[in-house]
Amino acid sequence: MYRKKAGGWLKHLDFIVLDLLCIQAAFLLAYAVRMGPTSPYRDEAYKEIGIIVLLAEVAVVLLTGAFSGILRRGRYEEFGATIRQACLVEAVVITGLFTTQTSADYSRFVIYLTGVLYVCMSYFLRVLWKAFLIRRRAVTDQRSLLLVTDFKLARECAADIMEHGTEGFLITGIAVLDRDMRGGEIDGVPVVAGAGDVVDAVCRSWVDEALVVLPREQPYPEQLVERLAGMGVVVHVSVFRAEDGGGMRQFVGHVGGHTVLTTSISYATPLQQFAKRAMDIAGGIAGCVVTGVLFVLLAPAIFIASPGPVFFTQERVGMNGKRFRIYKFRSMYMDAEERKKELMERNQHGDGLMFKLEGDPRIIGCRVLPDGTVKKGLGNFIRDWSLDEFPQFFNVLKGDMSLVGTRPPTLDEWDRYEPHHRARLAVRPGITGLWQVSGRSKITDFEEVVKLDTKYITEWSMGLDFRILLKTVKVVFGRDGAM
Repeated sequence: MYRKKAGGWLKHLDFIVLDLLCIQAAFLLAYAVRMGPTSPYRDEAYKEIGIIVLLAEVAVVLLTGAFSGILRRGRYEEFGATIRQACLVEAVVITGLFTTQTSADYSRFVIYLTGVLYVCMSYFLRVLWKAFLIRRRAVTDQRSLLLVTDFKLARECAADIMEHGTEGFLITGIAVLDRDMRGGEIDGVPVVAGAGDVVDAVCRSWVDEALVVLPREQPYPEQLVERLAGMGVVVHVSVFRAEDGGGMRQFVGHVGGHTVLTTSISYATPLQQFAKRAMDIAGGIAGCVVTGVLFVLLAPAIFIASPGPVFFTQERVGMNGKRFRIYKFRSMYMDAEERKKELMERNQHGDGLMFKLEGDPRIIGCRVLPDGTVKKGLGNFIRDWSLDEFPQFFNVLKGDMSLVGTRPPTLDEWDRYEPHHRARLAVRPGITGLWQVSGRSKITDFEEVVKLDTKYITEWSMGLDFRILLKTVKVVFGRDGAM
């Protein structure tokens, strides 16, 4: 994933502090309702849970970017965001108490009531604080903005800026570059300049900043930008509209001596990257321990049913085309790869971008009876319960894979990919993913697979990873073969 620079959350530090106060107030009130008018911090047991609640709130805020774009969120959207945040905090707290086997020491009523009170307090305080900030900006912090554009874009751009009034701009004039409209108005905003007198218009009026929005086919207005900036005016040049980007993210940064616009369908802060990798390492260690136990149980059965190596290794394509060797418990006969070519015409995925065959004779013990019934064997058992995937936890520890991601294609599948298919590998491949928990056995259209994988990449968050992991457990124990 592209790594966005840290520190963006600092501009919402006021909301973070208010939210921390809200969750502590909710905890104090919930305790008072259940235990009487006293402080939980005088109770050693509840003093510990109060600290856990506070740390859980900080972790959720930092890892999910909970306050990103908060000033642009409407009331209904804010209510949904508050509930999601409360649920995540509650889940973290309950998981922590369950893991440490101390959940029986606390009142469940206090935990749940804390969440309910937190939603009410935090939501209303957010709404009130946003209203205060917007009103204060309107009175004391408005910046005069000159919009420099062409006739076709002028009305849309002006409306867009007015809609996002939280940014504190007051459009004092419009410069229309492709026709002479001086003296006229566009949606009540005066047209103050044409192509030849933008600088003169700035000299004659109050202008703090200028926004240049031109059609994409027009070249970068370098001379105009330099002259306006040289006068002390802050100049913004539009190069991208977020809603036109197909889920892509763009950031301005520096590479060497160049100021660059970086485009990526995925991004994460360094903190989010660290958290994801930490989760991978913890899960990888636990998974390798389970793999060792499974090896003791499966190795004899696999060798007896099909003499040969217990583990199957294969070269796969990982993040951004990097190749690596994937590890699995062998669930197929030794000549499975050679026989795949013979069976390709029976592939249920006709495009050849994936391979699936009901009653696959390459699977150990699997055969089709004369009446057409599929008789399953040891290999089917291993695959149905996803036991073959466990050695991939070693790939996770190595850094080739992640717990959650997109499935890595084989070399022959990769060679058939169209350019847009390669978006699947903008992140580390995973043992499980959104496609796997969305009913992979029912999805035979590879384009649908690509859509699900792209959705995961563009909407990624630590919360999404946790939800996918929980669904994976549910699907596996439902014997649907999630991985």
